[in-house]
Amino acid sequence: MLSTEERVALARRELERHGTVPAELLSPDILESWKRCADVQLDPRRPPPLQIEGAAVLRAARQRHELVLRLAMAEMHSLHSQIAGTNFVIAFASPDGMLLDMVADDSFRTSVHGASIRPGAVWSEARCGTNALGTASIVRRQVLVHGAEHYFPRFGGLTCVASPVFTPNGSLAGVLDASSDCRSRQEHTQALVAMAAAQIENGLFRRQHENDLLIAFHSRSEYVHTLSAGLLAVDREGRVLALNGRAKNLLQGLTTTPGQRFEELFLTPFQSFLSESRRQEHQRLEDAVGSAFVATIENLRSTEMPRRAAASPKPAVTGFVAHDPAVQAIVRQVETAAARKMPILIRGETGTGKEQLARHAHAASGRSGAFVPVNCAALPESLVEAELFGYAEGSFTGARRGGAVGLVKEADGGTLFLDEIGDMPVTLQAVLLRLLDDWTVRPIGGARAKVDVFLVSATNATLDKAILEGRFRSDLLYRLNTLEVTLPRLQDRTDFNAIVHHLLGAIDPDCEITSATIANLAVRPWPGNIRELRNMLARFTLAATDGFIDEAAVGAMIGPPPHKASGSLQDIQRARVLAVHSETAGNISETARRLGISRNTVYRALGQSRRDSGP
Repeated sequence: MLSTEERVALARRELERHGTVPAELLSPDILESWKRCADVQLDPRRPPPLQIEGAAVLRAARQRHELVLRLAMAEMHSLHSQIAGTNFVIAFASPDGMLLDMVADDSFRTSVHGASIRPGAVWSEARCGTNALGTASIVRRQVLVHGAEHYFPRFGGLTCVASPVFTPNGSLAGVLDASSDCRSRQEHTQALVAMAAAQIENGLFRRQHENDLLIAFHSRSEYVHTLSAGLLAVDREGRVLALNGRAKNLLQGLTTTPGQRFEELFLTPFQSFLSESRRQEHQRLEDAVGSAFVATIENLRSTEMPRRAAASPKPAVTGFVAHDPAVQAIVRQVETAAARKMPILIRGETGTGKEQLARHAHAASGRSGAFVPVNCAALPESLVEAELFGYAEGSFTGARRGGAVGLVKEADGGTLFLDEIGDMPVTLQAVLLRLLDDWTVRPIGGARAKVDVFLVSATNATLDKAILEGRFRSDLLYRLNTLEVTLPRLQDRTDFNAIVHHLLGAIDPDCEITSATIANLAVRPWPGNIRELRNMLARFTLAATDGFIDEAAVGAMIGPPPHKASGSLQDIQRARVLAVHSETAGNISETARRLGISRNTVYRALGQSRRDSGP
């Protein structure tokens, strides 16, 4: 029996020799795509030149698709971290097949396909033949194209899987694609790409209906806040405005068209459902054909604000800048989760702004209680339970008179922020897990009490490794990361300029800095991220002349830029490599680890620097 690869090879031979596409040798999606390519007279042996749009066209396309691209970028970074291997790229394209942005490792960028898969490239089926991205936009469902299934042999070294992303009204918003070297093929990639596309679609749905009532429902309560849940948008009178695809599937057998009344779908009167939602987060619903669900109104608090207040923009949160598209998407996810009181886990290197994002989440939650930060690494192990949960007077030697309510109780009605959660002792993790089960505080020697706490955690540790080493409980992680986000390093953000101005305004509002000086600072590695930059700017203000920070002042304190160059991306990357290489005393592996690049990239940068320096 012929293998798939052998069947595709025979089909290609038939196509190239006779111009026919044999139906029995190809899967249905590939067969129909090859036929379409042949119908528009694409010669499989002579592909047309790749269409690469210029910067102005790309910029305009990004502006037209700004919202979906912002949502996609957050999912792309997450997706890349889950499935990345050798020669891997995650890309998002407009409905007409133009790549708007991508996340790729260095090995892919420098590979033979790196020049073809880049922002501005048009990957429509009509130009590039059968390919996952272009074909998915036509058939409007996920498509996998492996190796020689590509219409043009020059793309035969790739395995690509793409999922279309739809707007709430059903039109195509774009296509999400994951492509890799054929040898890096991963079977679970299809499921992950489909989940990421669904997450983007849900983001679009929530943004379009953020001023309407958003009902999430599922037959099982544990799935109400997952991708499996149905989303239903209704107005304040209970008229149906829209449903996502999952909601239509859950309500099969019922007519689900905009304009219907809530009572035409469910047995519970809408006003009764609305009133009960004000008293408890989840409640049971039964649809008109007898299916039972658990439902919640995601944005009840925000939609019940007075219209005048709701129309006003949200106040900026001091201490947090989010002009970078990926960070903006993270902030919106956090705001949504905070409104639903979903536990949030924030990952990121030291100094990336984890506590500032946690404080933003607290502000977005609208809770009236306090924001209580707890550094888990700084709590003495012998007293950590007493510090968190409190104790009664005389419950142990050294207990203060009158006892203590504990940090968790202090956060009642507000937010508890557990920083460096990865450093929490294993024994206390079991106690915290019990708290998350029933939200009952058990003070040492005192009476139990219920608390209402919004929980946000943060870590710069690799928790997966800690779990394997037995230092962190996996069941606790699953309770903490209902939403998990990762803040990028400062050097990976696109809003360096805005961050500098924001920090400087907080340090010394009367001090100014030149654009050239900011460009000078941007090429430095900043291993301490935003915290390091803040401290350095504070030093600069002390040496500023007439309230002005210029390149001379910066150079006098920290020396010239790592590499005076033309300012190209290659020059900036080389400057960063050289700076970190110097800081690590010439350690190639540590330089690569800090910068998140391959060792070969470090060697190339060092080699180029030696050539520039001459003999």
